[in-house]
Amino acid sequence: MNIMDFNVKKLAADAGTFLSRAVQFTEEKLGQAEKTELDAHLENLLSKAECTKIWTEKIMKQTEVLLQPNPNARIEEFVYEKLDRKAPSRINNPELLGQYMIDAGTEFGPGTAYGNALIKCGETQKRIGTADRELIQTSALNFLTPLRNFIEGDYKTIAKERKLLQNKRLDLDAAKTRLKKAKAAETRNSQLNSARLEGDNIMVNFSYMLNFLHVKWLKSEQELRITQSEFDRQAEITRLLLEGISSTHAHHLRCLNDFVEAQMTYYAQCYQYMLDLQKQLGSFPSNYLCNNNQTSGTPVPSVLSNVIGSSAMASATSGLVINSPSNLNDLKESSGSRKARVLYDYDAANSTELSLLADEVITVFSVVGMDSDWLMGERGNQKGKVPITYLELLN
Repeated sequence: MNIMDFNVKKLAADAGTFLSRAVQFTEEKLGQAEKTELDAHLENLLSKAECTKIWTEKIMKQTEVLLQPNPNARIEEFVYEKLDRKAPSRINNPELLGQYMIDAGTEFGPGTAYGNALIKCGETQKRIGTADRELIQTSALNFLTPLRNFIEGDYKTIAKERKLLQNKRLDLDAAKTRLKKAKAAETRNSQLNSARLEGDNIMVNFSYMLNFLHVKWLKSEQELRITQSEFDRQAEITRLLLEGISSTHAHHLRCLNDFVEAQMTYYAQCYQYMLDLQKQLGSFPSNYLCNNNQTSGTPVPSVLSNVIGSSAMASATSGLVINSPSNLNDLKESSGSRKARVLYDYDAANSTELSLLADEVITVFSVVGMDSDWLMGERGNQKGKVPITYLELLN
């Protein structure tokens, strides 16, 4: 029974406090009640915290879109995260494209120019997919997680204390209003009591009312002191929490540096992968039509090979001598033979030519009357014409 009485009293007190706050808030909005203003420093801290929260949410959401453009995949990952379960691993777009290219190249034939190029492109795309996966994992751990922890942790605590500060302010202003009304009522009754009124009964009634109002006034003053103390204490707690926003900014700056470093690593890897792929594809002749067993004229390397740069090619061919016009002319004018490394695969267009495999070493020599763009190649018992642009003479 006592517990029930206590719960009823507490419920009634809470209801009264809520009603008092609602009345005070409404009167403030209507301009019928005074409002205690927070000090300028605390207002600036509150504004800074709100601004930090808004922009952190926007940056976090847009970063998620950047790392995972598929909205359905983001929703699925969100659901798994709320269920505290690990999302199933899925192949990303570069990896899927790379697998398609490899499968197509295998189907067309790795020995053909197009099939070989598809396989090389597919392998590069899969490497990019792996780098993309590493970027997402690193960014989620070092950048998104700290931002999310602030929104769901620190700022929720700040918002809770801020709401409590608002309630304490409403209680304080309501107490001020009640004290002001009590003082005004006592003043009016003091004026009436000091007037010359006839009859003892009337004087007794006024004295009783004056004493009652005086007690109410004292009670309001005590309530005001209590609410003022609670408000000041809550304002100090809120201020201490808000001053931690500067530390939050410093922490997020370190996380931003980690994110930039992860992106830099990712783009550097992609650039190197594509540069290597460009070198490989640039070595393919532009008029190479071996897929349909046709040829037209002399094979000429693709224009892409001119973009690579001599320094990059020199580093890749350390210890070798690049085919210069003087070297080729010396070989053509001499009756001797030289060893040459094959730069890339070549499928013979007819029986007079010799098929080549990249990186193999063959013997080449000149034949009188042969076209200037060709040499005679020899591999064991096999002989045939080979294009000069596919060869690199060895020392």
